[in-house]
This record gives sequence, structure tokens and C-alpha cells, in this order.
Amino acid sequence: MHGTRARHVTLSRAAAASDQSAGRIGPNAIIQTAEALRLLRGEEDARRVFAAARLEPYLTAPPADMVDETEVIRLHRALRATLDDDAARVVSAKAGQLTALYLLTHRIPAVAQRVLRLLPARLASRALSRAISAHAWTFAGTGIFTARPGRPTVYEISHCPLCRGQGTDHPICDFYAATFETLFARLVHRNARAREISCEAAGASACRFVIDW
Repeated sequence: MHGTRARHVTLSRAAAASDQSAGRIGPNAIIQTAEALRLLRGEEDARRVFAAARLEPYLTAPPADMVDETEVIRLHRALRATLDDDAARVVSAKAGQLTALYLLTHRIPAVAQRVLRLLPARLASRALSRAISAHAWTFAGTGIFTARPGRPTVYEISHCPLCRGQGTDHPICDFYAATFETLFARLVHRNARAREISCEAAGASACRFVIDW
């Protein structure tokens, strides 16, 4: 089991501790949600959602650095409050897919991607899970990420920021599920699928994602 809370291998310990205490999340959680809204719902709905989250300035000046996790929490609450449930889930999933594609284009070296694709899926899933665990601070904020590699691979996020303070009768962390699925489909096995089997918003102890192929 790999557990991590706001820790990054390339930062100094002091910097990592600072980001942990502040509850910071990478800007793609906001940038790609805006892009997904524009693609799927249009500019008007994008402005409605971001205005409800009190984040409308980000539509014209997207964040360039890590953002306070409370902004991401507000955005996902506003998404569900402004759109109906089905539409919010589709937008959230699209944002997760776009985030994964951004990581593949700009953050994961091409050489590393080629190596992962050449490995047997079980080994590739373990290597990818180690990388995701090492960078969990960029998407989990003050949440705690845990990985159990294998087939299937199981990820958990407790104190999950995306559904914090929300109550539903079904899982709603489509952003994370789509991000994991896209990364696994591109790097581990083309038939990889990710699904959230339990969610804190529905009363579970953690948000759990199962990835299989």
C-alpha cells in the first residue's frame, strides 16, 4: 500500500510541508473544468458555474500555479448546484480526461511513456501507480491518497476534496475516475477502465476507484 499526503519528490521538505498545510491543488482542476464547460456547455454556462463558485476571473486569467483547495471544492460544488446531476458528471469526467491528456503532453516524459507501453500491463500499472502516488499532493490536497497496485488496481482518497461537504446517493468523483482511466488506457492497456465504487459523498469512508483491463 502506498499512502501519501501532500508530498512531492522534487520539492524540498519545507516546500512540501508548506503546500500540505495550505491544501494546494494543481491548476488543471480549474483550467480543465473551464475547458470542459466551454466544450460541452458553452461560454454562458461556464460563466454561470464559475460565477457561482466566485472564480469568474479565472475564465480570463487561468491560474498558473497551485491553487488553494477550497477554490477547487467551491468549483465542484458550484458545478453540481448549477447544472443537473447528469450534466455535472459529464463535464467533470471530460475535465478529468483533459487533465490526463495535458499530463501526457506536458508532464510525463515521452521516454517514460514508451517504456510503460512496452512493459506487461501488471508491471506498467505498478510503475504508473508509484508515479501517481509520488505526485498525489498535486490533486488530493489535504486528502490522503492510497494505492494498491495489481489487477485490478485500487486507489483510495480519504477526505476527498472533490466531494467534500456534498451528499448524494451515488459516487460523484468523475474527474478522478476519468483521469485515472485515460492515463491507464494510454500507458498500461488500451482496454483499461476506471470506476468509482464508493464515495464519501454517499457516506463511504473513502472514495475508491477500481481500474481494470
